[in-house]
This record gives sequence, structure tokens and C-alpha cells, in this order.
Amino acid sequence: MGAYKYLEELQRKKQSDVLRFLQRVRVWEYRQKNVIHRASRPSRPDKARRLGYKAKQGFVIYRVRVRRGNRKRPVPKGATYGKPTNQGVNELKFQRSLRATAEERVGRRAANLRVLNSYWVNQDSTYKYFEVILVDPSHKAIRRDARYNWICNPVHKHRESRGLTATGKKSRGINKGHKFHNTSAGRRKTWKKQNTLSLWRYRK
Repeated sequence: MGAYKYLEELQRKKQSDVLRFLQRVRVWEYRQKNVIHRASRPSRPDKARRLGYKAKQGFVIYRVRVRRGNRKRPVPKGATYGKPTNQGVNELKFQRSLRATAEERVGRRAANLRVLNSYWVNQDSTYKYFEVILVDPSHKAIRRDARYNWICNPVHKHRESRGLTATGKKSRGINKGHKFHNTSAGRRKTWKKQNTLSLWRYRK
């Protein structure tokens, strides 16, 4: 087994003494830092490399913390001014994951970079901490790399805001194969296609 395989096995046993101590020390360190800050290197190099990270010019790691819990509806004194079915304030669940929120916030901070992927690194009672892999689309090392220069195309600007990253696609229910026909090109697009009556102009 290579070194990354050992790191992967360590991460799988999160209740082990080694990892519990490591996570406890690291989460203390993360709490002292800004909400969004640049990390010098990934804290989980095995995971980062599995998701496309390379230790070369043009790749950047940002660490971000997101407050845990549901999304409270922002209304004054709980007054929603609507029908009883829509009067909920507290028990509402945000339709995207905290990881997607983390990607979006980092993407706003580093608007000149493109979000490639992200992964969980730590959590405590209040926050979840994620590391986001970003790519510089104007860097020659990226533009000349056939494996990564697809992200330089303009259509990949702010892909994290449009549900095109891995966690965004998961929230949209997009995947391949059996049972994924209801969200194949997007939930609303599939619904519209199945509910539109299309008739020929000259019927036989």
C-alpha cells in the first residue's frame, strides 16, 4: 500500500485515538483563523488528490467554515404574511448542502478562480469546516494542461453557483443510469417535457 492509502484508512476510523486527537487540535486551530482563509496545503492530501488537486502552480486550497443547522426564514418577528401552509419559520431545511454553501462563499471571495471540488475536513458543535480546491484559469500551467484546461472555458465561470460541482449535482439529484430519469437534465426541464402536449401541424 502507498502512503495515501494509509492516510485514507486513518480517515475512515474517525473514532480512533490518533484521529480524535488530531481533529481536536486542528479544529482549535481553524477556529482561530478567519472564516475564509487560504491554506498553504491540503490537510487531507489523499482526498484532495482524489478530487483532482495537483501540487503544481495554478492550484489553490481555501478553507472555510459554515454554521451548522437549518435555515431560518428571514422574516421580522416571524410574520410571513401568507397562507398557513407557508407560515413556517424555524424548521425549514435549505435545499442545498452546507458543502455547497461553502463552495459558493469561497467562489465569491476568489472570483478570479474556478471551483473544482471540495471536501469535509472537520466539524464542531457550531461549524462545519470544508476545504475547497480552486484553479486559476488564466495561469499558463493550467491552460497548457490537457487534463485541466476544460475549466478555462467561460461556461465554467461560477459553476459552484449553478449546481455544476459534485455536491451541487448531488443536491439536484443528477446521476447516470437506473432511476435517474426524473432528473436527467434537471428536475424542472424533465417535468416540463413530460407535461407539454406537442402536436404536429399537419396530422396524418
